[in-house]
Amino acid sequence: MPIRLLFKHSVLLLSGLISSAVFAENTYKIDPEHTFSSFEYQHWGLSTQRGRFDKNTGSITMDTENKSGSINLEIDANSVNTGSDIFNRAMRSSNFFDTDKFPKISFSSDKMIFNEDKLTQVTGKLTIKNTTLPVTIEVTQFNCRFMILYLREACGANGYTKILRSDFKVGRYVPFVSDEVTLYFNVEAIKE
Repeated sequence: MPIRLLFKHSVLLLSGLISSAVFAENTYKIDPEHTFSSFEYQHWGLSTQRGRFDKNTGSITMDTENKSGSINLEIDANSVNTGSDIFNRAMRSSNFFDTDKFPKISFSSDKMIFNEDKLTQVTGKLTIKNTTLPVTIEVTQFNCRFMILYLREACGANGYTKILRSDFKVGRYVPFVSDEVTLYFNVEAIKE
């Protein structure tokens, strides 16, 4: 085979490998109508209380073949919803989230851990009130499928992590209100 022909075949093979690598990675836009971040904690040893953040945006990049990806989730701290207007105002105040100064909570990750085809953990950094710390989210459910509603593929996952709220400067009333908080993430994202 002449060198010129060999070079041409090598370039075609290399470009094919590069394009297949590019297409193996897919980007999904987080669906704000089906994505909620929530939290639960112990209230004065009496009961488990729950709340959620109603406005979540972001994107997920995933390559299931190579078991890799990244997540960027942004949570509107003003969208905190406890079921009580009085308590919502308290949660937005400087005693807790101080949403006038810190309107966003964010999670970013560039490490996804798979067990065969199932996503089992996501490690990344959580930022609350300008404090960023590493967290590991345990994924309890993960599925992707073609959705007739969107005429595109969508992926969804549920997961949780535990944090100490005092680590993020949201520690008012510790230890009467538990320092440990469980954060839950229910995410659906649509392929772009």
